[in-house]
Amino acid sequence: MLTVRDLQVSYTRTVLGLRDVSFDVAPASVVAVLGSNGAGKTTLLRAISGQLADFSGTVERGVLEFEGRSLAGRTAPAAVAMGIVHVPEGRRIFERLTVGENLQVGGFSVRDAGARARCRRVVYDMFPLLYDRRHQRAGLLSGGQQQMLAIGRALMAQPRLLLLDEPSLGLAPMVVGQVAQAIRQINSQGTAVVLVEQNAAMALSVAAHAYVLATGQVALSGPAAQLARDDAVRDLYLGRDTERAVDGALTDERLGGRLSAWSA
Repeated sequence: MLTVRDLQVSYTRTVLGLRDVSFDVAPASVVAVLGSNGAGKTTLLRAISGQLADFSGTVERGVLEFEGRSLAGRTAPAAVAMGIVHVPEGRRIFERLTVGENLQVGGFSVRDAGARARCRRVVYDMFPLLYDRRHQRAGLLSGGQQQMLAIGRALMAQPRLLLLDEPSLGLAPMVVGQVAQAIRQINSQGTAVVLVEQNAAMALSVAAHAYVLATGQVALSGPAAQLARDDAVRDLYLGRDTERAVDGALTDERLGGRLSAWSA
């Protein structure tokens, strides 16, 4: 579905953000991208979603293709029209609008009213709390509920590829488990997901394949379960008890809980 080859990105033509990055996403898969702050994770998502120019970034060389079509020079609205939707770090909801109005904005690019209504039903079925709070101002939601809304707003655009940038940032551990459950549910409906995370245990629990970025380059890649047991990944990102943490995230139903119960 997505092919990235030898991608090099710079900011203001002086600061190198990515160097020779190659990356693949298969249809209906979940791919995790791990790395510390400044590793280039967000830059990679911006390059895919057409947002680099908004941050003075430039693709200097390399191949970016989505379903066989080049993404070179495409704007963010053009990427959305192709089926690529980016949920940025920090949620970035419209706090003064209601929950329902936020969802309406998310579906702006979907011209068919019937399709928008179906998307809204899918979002409300996945996140019942959003239906209950549909007339409430989004700024009054808790952090976990705002993340729910940010993901729901993205789903209104009918993505085939969903880019999630640090969706667990600042959330309580139980809510992080609910984020993981939501990603699994979205993926089970056929949407491919690229998950950028510093919470490596959560990311590796939901992904089939993972890449580790370091200073703008791919340092490691492979099946997520294999990387979860790699000494370098364990030491850098997971610490002790890695296998127990990841296996628990894969099997422990208590981490999921009810999506409608997000409160932190």
